[in-house]
Parts: sequence; structure tokens; C-alpha cells
Amino acid sequence: MNANTLTASITIPAGNVELAGDLVLPSQTEGIVLFVHGSGSSRHSSRNQYVARVLQEAGIGTLLFDLLTEEEEIVDLQTRHLRFDIGLLAERLMLVTQWVQHASQTRNLRIGYFGASTGGGAALVAAAALGNQVSAVVSRGGRPDLAGKHWAVSRHPRC
Repeated sequence: MNANTLTASITIPAGNVELAGDLVLPSQTEGIVLFVHGSGSSRHSSRNQYVARVLQEAGIGTLLFDLLTEEEEIVDLQTRHLRFDIGLLAERLMLVTQWVQHASQTRNLRIGYFGASTGGGAALVAAAALGNQVSAVVSRGGRPDLAGKHWAVSRHPRC
């Protein structure tokens, strides 16, 4: 990355919670990838950090963020129910997407999703709901089966 790269730890309002995130925007970028993790992972995942670095080096912006708050993570470690709540995860992703679309540094960027594990299902659900607002979805080891009834291929003829 060059000296003109913006790197910031941010807090994103998402309904009645705030989500922690790490934003990296190389200069002259035209797109940003939102990382959607799941199954007890976080924005600190070494796999997602590696993929983010490769994208940043290619001039693509990245936003790694946590879909759950610290308090929700603590509860989920015991119950494991929030990580499989695809509706909740997709809703949070759509709120983060809306934030990206309105933030001064990111409002003109094309948006893509990179989903991992249950985040893959949430990414598909959010992309189906948002239509052309999302340019691409990649799922690594994801759980597209969890998108279930939410995903309609007919809504995306380019798939």
C-alpha cells in the first residue's frame, strides 16, 4: 500500500447497536469489499486479513467488520444461536452497506461482498434484497444453504 492509503478503525451504527470495523481505502480505488464472516469468527480472522491485504495491494478498498457486538459474541460463545441467525446477520450487513453508501469516503464506490462460513449465506440474502446495489458476491467455505428461501436466482439474471 502507498502513503495515500486511508486506514481507519471505525464504528458503524446498525440499528440499535454499533459494530466495530477496520476500513482500508487505497487511493484511486473504485470499489470496496465488505467482509462478512460467521460461525464465531471476527474481523481479526487471519484468513480474511490475508485476502483483504491482497485486495488492498490490488487497489481495492476493504471493510472488515464484526456482525455481532462484543456482548453478543460473549452470549453466542455459550448459545451459538446468533451465528446461525441469517436474518439478523443479513440485516446488519444491509445496514453496513447503507452506511458505506452514505459515508463521504465510500459513497461513490462499487460494493462487493466476501462471505465466509455463515457469512456466505448472509451475503447472499443481503445481495438478493439489495439487487444492483451489490456488484459481486464471493463465498469462501460459505453456507449458501442457509440463505434458503431468501435467495432467488431469478432476481439476478447475471448469476
